[in-house]
Amino acid sequence: MDQVPQNFREYWQETLTSLARYPACPEFEAIPLRSTAFATLYGVRLTSIGPYRLFGYLSVPTGTGPFPAIYYSPKYQSVLEIIPQGTANLQRSRYITFSLAGRGQRNADTPYAAMFPGSLTERIDDAASYIFRGIVADSVRGLEFLLTRREIDPARVVVMGNDLALITASLTAGATHVVSAPALFYKTAEIAVRTQAYPLEEINDYLRMFPARAEAVRRTLAYYDLRAFAPRMAAPTLLMAGAPGTPFDEQALKPLVDALPGRVTVHESELSLYRDGLYAEQWMAAQCGINDPQSILPEHWRD
Repeated sequence: MDQVPQNFREYWQETLTSLARYPACPEFEAIPLRSTAFATLYGVRLTSIGPYRLFGYLSVPTGTGPFPAIYYSPKYQSVLEIIPQGTANLQRSRYITFSLAGRGQRNADTPYAAMFPGSLTERIDDAASYIFRGIVADSVRGLEFLLTRREIDPARVVVMGNDLALITASLTAGATHVVSAPALFYKTAEIAVRTQAYPLEEINDYLRMFPARAEAVRRTLAYYDLRAFAPRMAAPTLLMAGAPGTPFDEQALKPLVDALPGRVTVHESELSLYRDGLYAEQWMAAQCGINDPQSILPEHWRD
């Protein structure tokens, strides 16, 4: 990999120090339309670095707990979901779930409304002001908030998402398990030139438009490469790899696997939302001591 920037730790410590200056100041609003007999849903407003006001969906199961939790870190898409599309609503009966919109996503798009595609390269030529520096801080703030909930079992906290899941778990304490599907910040410059697939094609488009900025882009991306974060991440991790022969398949992710000091499981995509989703749900349930995951799976996934 490109050499880790000498000030890598300082860059991220400065980010976290700046975040700590802003109290989260959470505000809650119950959402009866999306609440059920087995879970109550809240819309939550939080303050992140900037200051910037974020939005998330917090679902709390009925009962006294403590409950395991799944934190869905910000996705690379405009729309915020309560739980991932296709996941059974019954998941909310067994887990506290919290999904967060990072700055620019819908419900957190004032004053900044992100473009998709486009957000990945927003101010990418300047590491100090790259938009994902703020989005990483947003993701950290989301986990910090979730860990304050009295209903949570701190020994069973899963952070799930794309690259941000692993980055978040490495930068702050609290994640006991991680599910990460690398897509943005693993060998980004190297992989981008070998694919025309979204979202990495955004990098190619940007460099075609601004070829003189290539070195600055490479320097910025070095602060975000997952291999630089990996040594700081000891939580058991499930890496959702791409299908064989794709840029993020199991073989391509081997340097990342080798860099992670904790227990790592790799699931190579079977190009089936059912099979891949089932594997992730069963893995999380096993880590969280849920012995009957069949009962909270989508009906069409059950035996």
